Amino acid sequence: MVSAMAPVTNPHSGGNNPHDHPENYVGLLVEEAERLAAERGWSMVRTLPLDAVVTMEYVAGRLNLGIENGRVVRCWPG
Repeated sequence: MVSAMAPVTNPHSGGNNPHDHPENYVGLLVEEAERLAAERGWSMVRTLPLDAVVTMEYVAGRLNLGIENGRVVRCWPG
């Protein structure tokens, strides 16, 4: 069995987070939040249900959106 792994990203390799405030996404519909994140320069947006189990690796340029009922209720970089 072969499993795929996400690429390893070094947060010190030159990738940067946009100068954007994650708390501004809270309350938005997921589609609007994804569109704004792309416009504001986030290289990756990850949407997750609130009860999702996630790894703690930090990926520069990634915005995580905690979603409930189609809206962002939590947002954090990495």
